[in-house]
Amino acid sequence: MQTFITQTNGPGLYEITAQARALAKGNGLLTLFIRHTSASLLIQENADPEVQTDLQAFFHRLVPPTTDPSMAYLTHTYEGPDDMPAHIKAALLPTFLSIPVHNGQLALGTWQGIYLFEHRDAPHTREVVAQLT
Repeated sequence: MQTFITQTNGPGLYEITAQARALAKGNGLLTLFIRHTSASLLIQENADPEVQTDLQAFFHRLVPPTTDPSMAYLTHTYEGPDDMPAHIKAALLPTFLSIPVHNGQLALGTWQGIYLFEHRDAPHTREVVAQLT
C-alpha cells in the first residue's frame, strides 16, 4: 500500500493519472481511495479541459453552497457554506476507483484520465491511498 499527496487550490478537477501510472507494475488491479469526505475520485476525459469545467459547473449548480436559499434546510453549516455541499457531492461521486493494470500499464481508454475532484473552496492537502493487488 502506498499513499500520495495532491495539493488543491479550491474546487476543480486535479489530474492524478501520472501518480497512478507510477504505481502500475506488472499485472493486477490498482485501487485508489481518497481519505477525505469532501472530495472524490473520477475517471474522466483528459483531452478537452472544458469537460472538467462543465463538470464542476454542473455539480455547483446541482449542490450549491448553503448560502443559496434552496439549501436552507441544511443544518451542518458551522464549517462554512461549502462544507455540507462538499459532503453531498462526495456522497454522489466515487471515493475509490479500481483500474486494471496489464504489463505495467493502466488499462485506461485513449481519452481517459484519473482525477481528484476537490469540492471545498479553500486549498487542501489530499491523501490518496493506492494498492496494487
